[in-house]
Amino acid sequence: MPSDLEAREERRRAIVAIVQRERVGSQQVLAAKLAARGHAATQSSISRDLRDLGVAKVAGRYLLPGALGAEPADALADLAHFLIDVRTAGPHLALVLTTTGAAQTVAIALDRAGWPELVGTVAGDDTIFVATRNAKDQRRIVERLRRALQERVA
Repeated sequence: MPSDLEAREERRRAIVAIVQRERVGSQQVLAAKLAARGHAATQSSISRDLRDLGVAKVAGRYLLPGALGAEPADALADLAHFLIDVRTAGPHLALVLTTTGAAQTVAIALDRAGWPELVGTVAGDDTIFVATRNAKDQRRIVERLRRALQERVA
């Protein structure tokens, strides 16, 4: 009988396999697919597993990290269609508005983009606060995001 740690790792491998091969839009569906593979899991366990695996919900389905592009910059370009507006908020913050439910996914892409101007992000459902070191860095981030927004609209 596998230990709790071994069972968790097996369950996580199964989650990765399922999400790679199938369109899964809810934790309930994922739980059923896991159960069919012999992995009993609670909603809270699945939620923790998805978070720890870096799985994001985009456009109603779960996606693994890297599924939106090989490079972080590619992932941000792939997510530009979720952007609605970019605004400044004081000398060190930018406010990014996204479509409903996309803020966390876009914030993850921003955090992984490796932009030196970016200190970090805080995301809600459709709003992201982007922290920068100074006003100059804020302008650079806002310019990059507005370019992505303009390219999406064009």
